[in-house]
Amino acid sequence: MKKVILRSVMAVAVLIVILLTSGAWLVWKHPLAVDAWMSRHALAREGLHEVTVASPVGAQTVWEGGTGPTLVLLHGAGDQAGTWARVARPLLEHHRLLIPDLAGHGGSEPGRGPLGVDTVLAGLSADIAAQVPPQERIILVGNSLGAWVSMLYAVNHPERVERLILVNGGALRGSHDPSILLPKDRAAARKLMKMLTGPATPPVPDFVLDDVVRWAHRGPVGRLAATADEMDAYVLDGRLSEVEVPVDLLWGDADQLMTLDYAHKMLDGLPAARLTTIHGCGHVPQRECPQRFLKGLDQVLAEAPPSEKP
Repeated sequence: MKKVILRSVMAVAVLIVILLTSGAWLVWKHPLAVDAWMSRHALAREGLHEVTVASPVGAQTVWEGGTGPTLVLLHGAGDQAGTWARVARPLLEHHRLLIPDLAGHGGSEPGRGPLGVDTVLAGLSADIAAQVPPQERIILVGNSLGAWVSMLYAVNHPERVERLILVNGGALRGSHDPSILLPKDRAAARKLMKMLTGPATPPVPDFVLDDVVRWAHRGPVGRLAATADEMDAYVLDGRLSEVEVPVDLLWGDADQLMTLDYAHKMLDGLPAARLTTIHGCGHVPQRECPQRFLKGLDQVLAEAPPSEKP
């Protein structure tokens, strides 16, 4: 009997060692995939449920939960719904959250091939049509690419949008060469990550930078870049007056990719807009500095939407 128990204990110990070793290998070789899995698991822990929505561009994945006015949270290019995990719990106290994986990202189709802004917009439109009653007006909170498609959706469906909150992004052309988003080596990835993060954020480890390089070319960012020639139809340079709904710009002021100069161009061109900055935060403040992001978002939501300029 003792031998049987000893063998069982040894078998369990070996299994634990194998699992730990496998986990360490996955983190080392695929850190971005592990981070995505953990952040999505965190959404589930907060009580959000994963649902599937049919759309013209394939099945879309949406996380849904909570009660109250609907906040639709939209992530940036190459990201996924889990980017909002660190701010989900406080927002669920007073809102219903709808957090899609944008088309071609996370669990949403299409899973391969070139990815156009029109495809992303079609997926978002299907998500909202399926998950929000037609009489309800929503608040769209979009980061980076999510801010871009939020604006496009509001132009097409102003009757469905109460207000926009754009986080370090929009539908204007940026001043940087788009190729900076497709680093070819570790040094270029390090430069990109420094541009995207605030000064207090620790340097990104080399093994993560290597995964950034791999994922930039194989993932959604590279697929979006393949449709760059088609994007002119989806920018609003000289057309910001078409955005009829009020807009709050919530900006990490340390962002060196979409700088405060970009935010001020948006502020100048939009009919009804206001700028609130988040000190020391970069391009993805909801992930990098969630508490400061929540403070800024709470401030914006507590105020009446900005009024139209004279």
